[in-house]
Amino acid sequence: MVELKSSAEIARMRVAGRFVADVLAELRARARVGVNLLDLEAHVRERIRERGAQSCYWDYAPSFGRGPFRNTVCLSVNDAVLHGLPFDYALCDGDVLTMDLAAGIDGWVADAATTVVVGTAAEADLRLVRATEEALAAAIAAAVPGNHIGDISAAIAAVARDYGYPVNTEFGGHGLGRTMHEDPHVPNAGRPGRGYRLRPGLTIAIEPWFARTTDRIVTDPDGWTIRSADGSRTAHSEHTVAITPDGPEVLTAA
Repeated sequence: MVELKSSAEIARMRVAGRFVADVLAELRARARVGVNLLDLEAHVRERIRERGAQSCYWDYAPSFGRGPFRNTVCLSVNDAVLHGLPFDYALCDGDVLTMDLAAGIDGWVADAATTVVVGTAAEADLRLVRATEEALAAAIAAAVPGNHIGDISAAIAAVARDYGYPVNTEFGGHGLGRTMHEDPHVPNAGRPGRGYRLRPGLTIAIEPWFARTTDRIVTDPDGWTIRSADGSRTAHSEHTVAITPDGPEVLTAA
C-alpha cells in the first residue's frame, strides 16, 4: 500500500535526508587511496551514534539477503554495485567505490547513494558514473504530479540507452518514509504513462545503477554483495525525492 505523507511528515524526512547527505559527503572526502573500507564503516557508525540516528541496515534481513546485515553503510567496489558488505580492504588507485546509506531520525527515513573514483580516474569509469548521475537527474525531472512511475523509469532507461549501457530491473528504487522500503517499486526501465500515478505526498528513492557491459548480476558468497555477472565495472546514484504540488523536492541534496 502506498502511503502519502503530509507536508509536516516530509519536513521530518528532510531532517533525515540532510543527515544522510552530510555523511555521504564526508565519505566522499575520506575515500582516498589506502583508506580501509572498515574505517569508512566505523566513521558512519560514529556519526549515527553522535546524531542519535538509527541505521536502516543494521539487523536488516530481507528475503534476498543472508541476514541480518551487520553494518551501517553499503560499500561496493568496482564490479560490486549493491549491498556491498564492508570488509578489510584498502582502496587502490583507480577503484570505483559506491557508498549507499539509509538512516532514520525520529522515526523517518532517507536513503541515498553516490559513486566515486578513487585516485586516478579512467575516463570509462567517469563516463559510467556520469551516466547514473544524468539518469538520476532525468528521473527526478519526471517526478511531477500527474506523471506515472513509468515516466521515471523510462527517463532512466533513455539515458542508459544513450550511453549504450544495459539496464537491470531486478533491483531499483522504492517508496520510503517510516521504513526504508515501502510501495511503490520504481524500476530502472519502463513505459511512459504506465504504473502508479504520482501524487503530492509520495516519497520515493530513485536509484539508477548500471554495469558497463551486462544487465546480469551475481551475488557473492556473503549473501549480500551484488556484482555484474561479467566483472565489468558499475556505478550507482540515488536520492530520496518527495513529490510536491510544486514538483519534485530532493530530500538528500548535498
